[in-house]
Amino acid sequence: MSELTHLDEHGAARMVDVSDKELTAREATAEGVIVLSENAFAAVMDGASPKGDVLAAARIAGIMAAKKTSELIPLCHPLPLSKLAIDFEPQAEKHAIRIVAMAKTTAQTGVEMEALTAASIAALTIYDMVKAVDKGAVIESIRLLTKSGGKSGAYIAPSKPRIERAAADRPKTRAKPMTLAHETAAPAGDPNADREAFRNFMVTRQLRATDWAKQAGVSASQIYSYLTGRSRGLAPDVAERLAAAARARVEDLFARRR
Repeated sequence: MSELTHLDEHGAARMVDVSDKELTAREATAEGVIVLSENAFAAVMDGASPKGDVLAAARIAGIMAAKKTSELIPLCHPLPLSKLAIDFEPQAEKHAIRIVAMAKTTAQTGVEMEALTAASIAALTIYDMVKAVDKGAVIESIRLLTKSGGKSGAYIAPSKPRIERAAADRPKTRAKPMTLAHETAAPAGDPNADREAFRNFMVTRQLRATDWAKQAGVSASQIYSYLTGRSRGLAPDVAERLAAAARARVEDLFARRR
């Protein structure tokens, strides 16, 4: 019980006395992942959520929450934050958004809880913003990534969360993407490279799937199905329509020469 600093010798909860510690620079990063449905993910990426800009709201909520960490978690010390930043990493292959929060301070105790609180509340805000479309969204992998400063020194988390490492030890099978009757494989080559080239084409041209699909007169689900690996390729007529809408050649979609 003595290893838990928030418990005294009698096992009672307490706030740790840090008055004798020196002020030092502290930094911590934390992450959270929220897995969405295909429609909810598309709404977030295209700015089509009923409540507005999801990621902008989540960023502000995370920053505000970090400032109030000591009010939310009883035994935390109030800290003067010198920096709090939140970044979002869309993971199209599983319709997820990875949240990374970074907190900095110069204080007598660490800033890990502020980073974790920011990531947690940002994830909850994303859920609140999309729940009208997807009540089954799942928040997972809330964890500390790194910390520096203080007596305990630096910490770097393993590359995969414990839950993923445990799952990796279990035997599993994975369904292969199907090629449907109306589909054709992307131009001959590495399917993964073709898919990545298609994704890069969208990024460099700043193409939103729903807008691009609407201009081309095709279903956005066909784009998302290909990007996420659910289908092996695009139907020839779909690829041609998308290329025409983007004023490009079909080969350009996959970074291939004639």
